[in-house]
Amino acid sequence: QVQLVESGGGLVQAGDSLRLSCAASGRTFSDYAMGWFRQAPGKEREFVAAISWSGGSTYYADSVKGRFTISRDNAKNTVYLQMNSLKPEDTAVYYCAASRSASTVVRRYGSWGQGTQVTVSS
Repeated sequence: QVQLVESGGGLVQAGDSLRLSCAASGRTFSDYAMGWFRQAPGKEREFVAAISWSGGSTYYADSVKGRFTISRDNAKNTVYLQMNSLKPEDTAVYYCAASRSASTVVRRYGSWGQGTQVTVSS
């Protein structure tokens, strides 16, 4: 499996931006599609964005489309989530995950990071 470590979370105000990073180690990073998910208190983990192994295909939840951008740098073994125009409802723990193919489904991902907290105040 690949090991994943997220960073970049924090406390921001509505309308602000944040960039999350997820550093991978242990296996060939470019073998994996990558996804970002989030989980708010009392809610199920939900899909945010995914990117194919090459970066050529990206997928977004409707709730973040047009505001968030997923990207990857295979030379740095890192995937990013640029979050703009943040809203209070974006508050959650954000997780990156690795899968053999890009998917919106949680159970398709076999490796997960520990998560990073994003809090957006109104």
